[in-house]
Amino acid sequence: MSYPDKEARAVCWAARDEYWACLDKYAPSHNSTSGEPEPQQCVALRKLYEKRCPSQWVKHFDRKRTFEQFKQKMAKGYEPLETKNP
Repeated sequence: MSYPDKEARAVCWAARDEYWACLDKYAPSHNSTSGEPEPQQCVALRKLYEKRCPSQWVKHFDRKRTFEQFKQKMAKGYEPLETKNP
């Protein structure tokens, strides 16, 4: 596969952005790399995203979103584990 031209990249990014907006609306904590199913409202957008973007890009963007979610969680801090004293 050849490298996508400017127009193909714009189409891919638009599809990705629509899919991510759907996830943000219906399942903000959804993690595509975990294998959990998408919300029903976003399934069609996911298929369009996968159709319009090279598969390696889809994999990269999914990992990028997961990493961004992780960074946001770390920026908020963490909940310490509850310890039970005997």
